Amino acid sequence: MSRVRADEEEYWHSSKFRAFTFDDEDDELSQLKESKRAVNSLRDIVDDDDDDLERVSWSGEPVGSISWSIKETASGSTSSLDGRDSSLQKGSSSYAALPKQASSYSLSSLFKGRNKLSSFQSLSDALTDTGVKNYAPELRRPKAEYKDYSSDWSPKDTVRRMQRGKVCSLERFRSLQDKLVLLDEAVAGHDGNVITAVMLSYLNSLPAEILFRELEVRQVALCHLIHFLRETGEQKFLLDLLRFLDRTEEVALSQYREHLNIQDVEKRREFLKSCIGLPFSAEDTSHIQDHYTLLERQIIIEANDRHLEMAGQSELFRKYPRKASILNMPLVTTLFYSCFYHYTEAEGMFSSPTNLKKTFKIPDKQYVLTALAARAKLRAWGDVDALLTTKNWLGYTKKKAPIGFHRVVEILQRNNAPVQVLQEYVRLVEDVETRLNLATKYKCHDVVIETYRDLKDRVQLTAYKCKVERGSAEEEKIQSILSNMVRN
Repeated sequence: MSRVRADEEEYWHSSKFRAFTFDDEDDELSQLKESKRAVNSLRDIVDDDDDDLERVSWSGEPVGSISWSIKETASGSTSSLDGRDSSLQKGSSSYAALPKQASSYSLSSLFKGRNKLSSFQSLSDALTDTGVKNYAPELRRPKAEYKDYSSDWSPKDTVRRMQRGKVCSLERFRSLQDKLVLLDEAVAGHDGNVITAVMLSYLNSLPAEILFRELEVRQVALCHLIHFLRETGEQKFLLDLLRFLDRTEEVALSQYREHLNIQDVEKRREFLKSCIGLPFSAEDTSHIQDHYTLLERQIIIEANDRHLEMAGQSELFRKYPRKASILNMPLVTTLFYSCFYHYTEAEGMFSSPTNLKKTFKIPDKQYVLTALAARAKLRAWGDVDALLTTKNWLGYTKKKAPIGFHRVVEILQRNNAPVQVLQEYVRLVEDVETRLNLATKYKCHDVVIETYRDLKDRVQLTAYKCKVERGSAEEEKIQSILSNMVRN
C-alpha cells in the first residue's frame, strides 16, 4: 500500500497538472485525497446516438480524429465507478494506464469513462457538486450539426433552418402533398425569402398548371412569386401565370412594360400602337393612347429641331444649344422644351405649347408653372407678364397666378430677376406676413416700406430705417412717412 501511495505522489508531483483542490487544507494527505476523488469522478461524455464527438486536449485544441478519440475513450470504459476506485487503490486498471507526460494527451485519454451516459453535464456543474457527477471536459457540437442535410427533417424544422440561413435539401419533399405542407409552413413563418425559395424549388419539379392551381388558393405565396418574376424579368412565365389566373389587365400591363426594353424609337412607337388594343381599364387605355401620341409628337419635333440646329437657321438654338434629345422624355419635360424653344408658335403646330396643353389636357396650374420656369430662364420678363395677365369679359385686365404669387416670386428670384420685376409680384402676395418676409428676404425695400405705412406701424418703420443705406431714396421715403404720421 505504501508503494502505491508513493507512486501516486510521484505521478502527481511530476505532472504538469496541478491537483484539484476543493478546500483550504494545506496538508499533502488532504490534497492527495481530493486529487484522487477528482480523477475517479471525471468521465467522458458519449452521446446516445452520435459517434461524432471531437477529441479536445486540455488546451482546447483538437487531437487526432473524431472516431479515433471515441474508440480510444470507449476501450477502457468497462468498470464501474466503485470498481475504478478500488482498482486505483490496488495500483491496477485505469490508474496503471495513466501516462507520465499527461499534458501531451487529451483529457479523455487521461481519465477513462463510461461510453454511455444518460445526461449531459458541464465541467463547472460537476465541480460544484459533492456527489458522483458526470464531467464534461469536452465541448460537444449540437446534434443538428451531425444530421445529414437530406435527413428526415419535418416541414416545420426545415423552414426554421432556412430562416436561420442553414443549408437545407428540399428533394425529400417529393409528393405534391409534402410540397404543399412545406409551402404552407413557409407562409406561416412570414418570411418572404423562405416562401420564394420554396416556390422556386417547385418551378421545375411541378407542372405549371398544378403549381398555378395550388397558388390560386394561396394568395400570399402567389404575391411573392409574381413580385419575384417581375423583378427578375421572367416575362413569359409571368404572363402564363397571369393568363391562368384570368388577370387580363395585369397581363396587358406586363406586356406594356416591354416597351422599356425597346431602344429603337420607331419600333417602340409601333409597339405602343399595338398595346392600345390590349384589355386595359378605361383609365389605363387613355394613358397608353397619350403615351403613343406623345412619342409620335416627339419624333416629329426632334426631326425638325435637329435640322434647324444643324443648319444654324435659329438664333435661339445657336444661343442655347440643346443639351439632350426630346425623345422618350416625360410630358412635363416636353412642355418645358416647347415653352423654351417654341413658345410663340401657333396652336396648329405640333411643337406649340398651347397645342400640347390642349391635346394632353394639361391643367392650368401645371401649364403656368412650367411655362413660367421656361420663360424666366430665358429672362423673357414680357412673356412672364403676359402669362400672368388675364382679361375679363368687360375688357379689364388683372394679374392672376394659379400657383400663387409667392411661388411666382420664388421662381423669378431663382432666375435672377431684377428687383423691379420682383417687387411687382411681391406686392400681389395677399398674406401680409408672407409679403413682408419675401420683401425683406429679397430686399424689396419699397414693398416693406409701403406695407408698414399701410399698417401705420411707426415702430417697424423706424427700425427698418436703420437697415437701408444712409442718404438713399428709401431712407428719405421712410422719413417722409414718419413726418406725415406725426402731423396726423
